[in-house]
Amino acid sequence: MSISHVRAGLWGAAIVLIPLSGSVAHEIVGNRFFPATLGIDDPGVNDELSLPTVDSFKTGDVPPIRQRDISAEFSKRITEDFAISFGTTYTFLGPIDPTVPGANGFQNLETTFKYRVFKDPVREFVMSVGLSVEWGGTGAENIGADSFNTYTPTIYFGKGLGDLPDTVSWLRPLAITGQVGYAIPARNFTTTFGIDPDTGASTMDTEFHPRVLNWGGTIQYSMPYLKSAVVDLGLPDFVNHLVPLVEATLQTPVANTLTSGTTTTGTINPGVIWVGNKFQIAAEALIPINRQSGTNVGFIAQLHLYLDDIDPRGIGRPIFGSTVQPASAFTRN
Repeated sequence: MSISHVRAGLWGAAIVLIPLSGSVAHEIVGNRFFPATLGIDDPGVNDELSLPTVDSFKTGDVPPIRQRDISAEFSKRITEDFAISFGTTYTFLGPIDPTVPGANGFQNLETTFKYRVFKDPVREFVMSVGLSVEWGGTGAENIGADSFNTYTPTIYFGKGLGDLPDTVSWLRPLAITGQVGYAIPARNFTTTFGIDPDTGASTMDTEFHPRVLNWGGTIQYSMPYLKSAVVDLGLPDFVNHLVPLVEATLQTPVANTLTSGTTTTGTINPGVIWVGNKFQIAAEALIPINRQSGTNVGFIAQLHLYLDDIDPRGIGRPIFGSTVQPASAFTRN
């Protein structure tokens, strides 16, 4: 899941980036293995489980809030090219200011429908399209969960550089992935009424819910690809399982922005993934791009299980389709 959302802080003081529940699925295209990444979703579909994904960071609110999330996401293929994922996140908000109470509860549930539309093994290129739905009212209001649905159509892509010439063969393990989504709230604005405690007069506050461009990408260098498809340098086995990477997860309000503004927020996330045959472990730093995105460097970590490798004839196979030999980052590269 992953996917990322623009949410107001507990007091609506700023727009902050919150990775909802990580990303799902790994994808093999020709010799290229695209691991599941933490900030954005990868370009493929598979049967996988992210459990848990944990993160911790200070939001861009004034005063800032220490936010900690524990997330889970399950992805299930319906056919070889179509999958549905379900994600949930439990959030703990502990403000830096001791005079302001904290809060905790579930964020809204999220469902993503994803279809792989193109796959070119020779050029190590893959593209998918999807629709994510955040189900309003399924989360806790006191941690900022919206009471209305948000719909996000998204394009995902991945490109490996394995088709580069021999003169730059050391660049072949590089790959880039990216996604571009457009979040559309089902409600344009919310109006709340109250009483001014000092004057007793009635008050009215209107918050406009912006339409947001969710965009981001990764640059990753696959050590498994280096060993199996370029050159074996005789490195330790642990190193040959690593995929160092840098992610960018960004959000830009582009419409209905009267109360939100149009400032782009997000994080740059350097990190590393250790890839096994049936699971992977990943960790990244969360570096805010500006004050509105956060007030310190946070972190995110994830255990990700490849259900299609663990049980290819059971839960790891498409509901409609025949059983196939599970793809591996080490046997296919």
